[in-house]
Amino acid sequence: MAHPSLDELTAMFQAARKAGEADKDNPEQIRIHRELLAACPAFAPNLLRLARLLQLIDQPDVDAQESFSEAQRLLEQAVQSSERSAPSLVELGYFLDDLHNAPDDAFALYQEGAEKSLETLEYAWAGMIRHWTDKRTRESLSQALQLGERALKVFPDSERILYYVTDARHYAAQQGLLPPEED
Repeated sequence: MAHPSLDELTAMFQAARKAGEADKDNPEQIRIHRELLAACPAFAPNLLRLARLLQLIDQPDVDAQESFSEAQRLLEQAVQSSERSAPSLVELGYFLDDLHNAPDDAFALYQEGAEKSLETLEYAWAGMIRHWTDKRTRESLSQALQLGERALKVFPDSERILYYVTDARHYAAQQGLLPPEED
């Protein structure tokens, strides 16, 4: 069997989600998610969604402990296949915290997830500041300065943020939005 294309994976994932829209307990969505799992065991969004459903939906003839064990395996697989993405780490953390009463293990996962999220936020904000600065309109420079001020509060040691904020301040001074820069 050939590996499904990204479009096919996305279509299957959307079909599974749609099956649960009208009825949150619809077992059809679990069936479709399982088919997607068989077709691509490393598709992290599916792993996370199926793990969540296994925790929420009562399945006839399936022991709850068996469902929870499968959910944990899926969450661990999502962490591995996503290269420890923030959402997968946090989801596994909640699972361990809620179902295994392992708050210390969960906290370590929350912490790692938060660090990865902050790194992503730093890069995203730097990109936004750069984008608005490159436009060099009064409005865009004003937006760059506002976000830059916020970003520097959250990331005071970020050379990336400081570089783009300095650039934004330079052009804002040229536009008369800030006092002229002193040489």
